[in-house]
Parts: sequence; C-alpha cells; structure tokens
Amino acid sequence: MWRFFYTIGRNLFRFPGILSRMRKLAERNPYSEEESYQCLKYITNELLRTGHIRVESYGAEHLPQEGGYLMCPNHQGKLDAFAVIATHETPCTAVMDEAKSHIIFINEIIELMRGKRLELNNPRKAVGVIKTITDEVAAGRRYILFPESGYTKEKKNTLIDFKAGCFKIAVNSQMPIVPVVLVDTYKAFNSWQLAPVTAQVHFLPPIYYEEFKDLKTVQIAALVQERIQQKLDELLS
Repeated sequence: MWRFFYTIGRNLFRFPGILSRMRKLAERNPYSEEESYQCLKYITNELLRTGHIRVESYGAEHLPQEGGYLMCPNHQGKLDAFAVIATHETPCTAVMDEAKSHIIFINEIIELMRGKRLELNNPRKAVGVIKTITDEVAAGRRYILFPESGYTKEKKNTLIDFKAGCFKIAVNSQMPIVPVVLVDTYKAFNSWQLAPVTAQVHFLPPIYYEEFKDLKTVQIAALVQERIQQKLDELLS
C-alpha cells in the first residue's frame, strides 16, 4: 500500500490537468476511441514510471488482429487493468464493479474507456449490462473482464474459481476468449514494499468459438482457468 500512496503523491500536481483532459475526451461526441485510449496509455505509463513499476509483456502476437474479443485475466490487485492496458496496443475497455467505480480518477478512467459498470448484487441490471457488452464485443470492441470477480491480499499468484456468468458474453457474441496471465502484479499496490517491482502480462493463444460452442459456461470457465493455471505453474516452477 505504501507504493499506492507514494505514486498518488508524486502525481498530485498532475491530477487537475489530467482529470480535465480525461473529462473533455469522455464528454466529446462523437469521440475518438483511439485518441482516448492514447490518453489512457499515457496516464498508465506515467503511473508505472513514477511508481517504479515495470510491466513486461509476452504473447501479444497471439492477439486477434481483427474483431472483438474478451480478455480474461487472473485478478491480483489494483494494478491489473492498468497492466493489461499498458501492454495492449489497440483500444480496449473494461468492466468494473459499480460500487467501486465512482471514486475520483477511477470514475474518469471508466468514462474515458467507455467501460461498463456492473452491479454484482443486482442480477436484473447485470443482465442488461452483459447484453450491451455482448453486442459491443460482437461489433468489434475488446473487453477486459476478470472472471474471479475479486481478490484478497493473500491471493497473490494463486487462483480462485472462475465465475461462469461472464462467459455468456463469449458464447452469445461468438467471439474469442483470450486468457491473460498476470504475474506479480499484486506486488505493486497490494504490498508494503517500495523497491522497484517487475510484473508480467502473458497473452495466451485465443480460445475460438468453435472450441467452446458446445460447452456449458461452467465448463468454459474451467477451461480458461485451467489454461491460466498451467501457464502460472510453468512460470513459477
């Protein structure tokens, strides 16, 4: 946690200008998704630089060159979405818990990305949001969605069971699932050290619709979790 406050402190003088720029881009209609994403990547890179955080990327060549897809990373901490954004060159967006999404700066990030807020305890509203995401993925947008839903400080480089519900998006959109393996991202903002940190993002080969079209969402969740666990075991052995 020290690094979180340290990074925020080092960027306090930038926040008024950054927030103003983010809000202007988010309010623009029509807006340029590419311009907004480049602004987001700049902010992300500044946070990493001032926080002495290095993110190494592997497997970007596996990412589909065209069309939408669902990126499903394991979840370790506050850095996770930023780590994916820092290493994903083309525009993507994210889904976030509604309850945590209205904090200043986080709210602006979601607005800038045109991301979606999901009320985890309101199934009726969640169905509508998932339908919207499905339509956007089918139309070519790329989404980050964490199947574990949450994390704890003890979790580190381990997994908890993936939730099946989010994989309805891939089934209904018939778009690929890209398993994403995050390694040591928890060390950035979920530990008390201030020494430089190196985290890793590994994009695994996509799982295409033909491979999961006959599976139930519970089976798809287990398949994606298995792919990520295998890579974690390989990297941490």
